[in-house]
Amino acid sequence: MIRFQRQGSMMAPGVPLEPIGDPDESDRTADTAFAGIALDMDGLLFDTERIYWQVGDTVLQRRGHRYSADLQARMMGRVGTAAVEQMIAFHRLDESPEDLLRESDQLYGELLPTLLRPMPGLESWIDYLHARDVPFALTTSSRRKWVDVIFADLSWREALAFVLTGDDVNNGKPHPEIYLTAIERFGIPPDQMLVLEDSGNGCAAGVASGALVVAVPNEHTRNQDFTGALLVAESLSDPRLWDLLR
Repeated sequence: MIRFQRQGSMMAPGVPLEPIGDPDESDRTADTAFAGIALDMDGLLFDTERIYWQVGDTVLQRRGHRYSADLQARMMGRVGTAAVEQMIAFHRLDESPEDLLRESDQLYGELLPTLLRPMPGLESWIDYLHARDVPFALTTSSRRKWVDVIFADLSWREALAFVLTGDDVNNGKPHPEIYLTAIERFGIPPDQMLVLEDSGNGCAAGVASGALVVAVPNEHTRNQDFTGALLVAESLSDPRLWDLLR
């Protein structure tokens, strides 16, 4: 079996997997078969990053500032007040994280039902996971109350092996806690878990856990750092991603 090398820093989407060695060699040292798949949610399964952008920009405009890609990159993957603390530090706001989080939650809750949409290729990807009969789980930094809203009417929620949210960990991404917990829940070695992430912080968390990571950037994250990722895919429909499970 071909052994695949993790890519280096700041990979552009479409960079191919780099095979190491001859596939006919007898001493095949690595296996690309996965016993569990951990899926991020925001920006990977659902196009919520544009909603977060609108929320962040509204909150900051009320205070004479604007949201930015740099700030968004710092906040991605962090949990609750930890994310808002990045906004406070970035713009030197004289407000409590709890107050800003409540304000942000109110705006997000109003926008989510009308603006939520799946990322391209989601339905086909989930059907493919079912067909491959590989256990898959949700591993998101979002709080459980938002997961419950987003998954309320999804028939495949019951297919998830388990759900881990920001409420289930003490440390948000890029800390690997959520993926270390997922590895434990799957009951598998780290290198038998495949992580799908859209952000640099999420990718870093997956790599630090010892799992293999595929980055699937969106329009908000394409320029982030995906050091250590096995592959940077174009979308959930990228055939190179699907080939990893064949």
